[in-house]
Amino acid sequence: MTENLTIGERVAWYRRRRGLSQEVLAGLVGRTTDWLSKAENDRIELDRLSVITSLAKALDVSLGDLLAEPTLLEWSNDNGRRTVPALREALMDYKQLTPLLGSPSDDEPPALDDLQANVKEVLDAYQSSRYGFATRRLPLVLADALAASRAYSGREREKAHALLALTYHGAAMVLGKVGESELAWIAADRGLAAAQQSGQHTVTGSLFRAVTHCLMATGRFPAAIQLVNDAAAVMQPGLGTANNEYLSVYGTLFLAGAMAATRTEDRATTQSFLRAADETAQRLGTDANHMWTAFGPTNVAIHCVATAGELGDIPIAADLGQHIDTSNLPVERRVRHSLEVARALSAWNHTDEALATLL
Repeated sequence: MTENLTIGERVAWYRRRRGLSQEVLAGLVGRTTDWLSKAENDRIELDRLSVITSLAKALDVSLGDLLAEPTLLEWSNDNGRRTVPALREALMDYKQLTPLLGSPSDDEPPALDDLQANVKEVLDAYQSSRYGFATRRLPLVLADALAASRAYSGREREKAHALLALTYHGAAMVLGKVGESELAWIAADRGLAAAQQSGQHTVTGSLFRAVTHCLMATGRFPAAIQLVNDAAAVMQPGLGTANNEYLSVYGTLFLAGAMAATRTEDRATTQSFLRAADETAQRLGTDANHMWTAFGPTNVAIHCVATAGELGDIPIAADLGQHIDTSNLPVERRVRHSLEVARALSAWNHTDEALATLL
């Protein structure tokens, strides 16, 4: 089923398993029977997550059940022969649950400066789209960060917890990128707990963003919107004296929220979040990459393109997207934007331009 059926065919398969007629399922998602028939027979392409999510909800299945897009990280010199299973093994190690279950170690804990450099290496690799390398390094960095969080005390303990939180953040983002949404949720959840132990508001805000992405990856868009509102309320009191890192984390929250709002086809909330992000970007004043956010006016602009495409405003997404200069952004952001532009051009029937954008 995963390899051979299209999304439309999966919808038909699950509909029959649920004992629903096309008329009933079409009614549940506010569509006509003719529309559903064409979707199930691939005469209409199901390419909007908001539509697929409504079908998944009506069929009582997960978003992943309909998308069924497994991801295989290739073996390479960058990541060797230990990829996602190794990271899964590290996250599922029961000794991570509490220090009571782990044996005391006589080894010296890693130096915090070395650990910080290793965490930076992993997060830089993610932004460079080196997912295999990041996946290979994460289990080792995670083990060191856990050891440090248990060995140090005082201010050093807080710094160790901040680095542990950022390691979990890196794991959540990489796992989300390769389709392991449930594992990503585990990493983000543990990262948020570690962030709160650090006492650093920017780190906690960064983990709020990771959790938001995980909620979106599992189709929980209203919960993601609510989390952005709640997290923004927590961070707002600190805006008066906010530094660039704080502003970047705060503004990026709204970009994630805007994408979540489009998946519920909530245009008002989408625009409200984009305005809040733009105001923060203007206050920041320039494109930057504080706390690995790639936040600034350009990132806000590319989210305007992504939200327009998701809401079905294809000409706007295609036209605006082609005029945005993303050359100063990290590779991951540049590629993500190009994919959105290509998708809009394809939907606008500009096939040659779409292909050129992909290439």
